Amino acid sequence: MYFSTALRSLALGLFLPLFPFMVCAQNPDSGKVEIVQDEKVAEMVQKYTDSQNGKIKGYRVQVFFGAEKMKAKDAKSKFLSKNPDMKAYELFETPYFKIRAGNFRTKLEAYQFLQKIKADFPGAFIVEDEIELPDL
Repeated sequence: MYFSTALRSLALGLFLPLFPFMVCAQNPDSGKVEIVQDEKVAEMVQKYTDSQNGKIKGYRVQVFFGAEKMKAKDAKSKFLSKNPDMKAYELFETPYFKIRAGNFRTKLEAYQFLQKIKADFPGAFIVEDEIELPDL
């Protein structure tokens, strides 16, 4: 009997802390349900909601960096002609133009693509960026 009580206490001790957000109380007078949850759960839900703006953290390959707009447009055209299946993005951060390519979730994916285009774009490098969510 002692063993089963100890086992039950151990199980409650292990699993109860995992579900602090599932505590619910119902007030019989009002007919409403009140949910009591840890504030960290609310923070996580908010972070998840904020991340659903269509962008996530990832990587891109920067193929051009310079102050001349026409050179940036030429670099983008050259890139797209050689890689028509890859998206290219033109950014302007005063006073520089940047051309970045791809929506890679891991640095390894970005590195593999960088090796593929290194001959045509020797100055290309990997950058962390907010990328578009992949199509399902």
